[in-house]
Amino acid sequence: MRKFLHSDKLKVLLLAGAVAMCIFGAVTGEADVVFRKAVNICMECIGLG
Repeated sequence: MRKFLHSDKLKVLLLAGAVAMCIFGAVTGEADVVFRKAVNICMECIGLG
């Protein structure tokens, strides 16, 4: 039982860290940068760019 509780705490901690990093990236505008890079890559593959 004790091992189960420890692993749940670790999962919650990792999830909280991931959510915090996603929020930080969204606030600093990184989502826009990633989206622009993805669009450029897709345009190059299709041959429109």
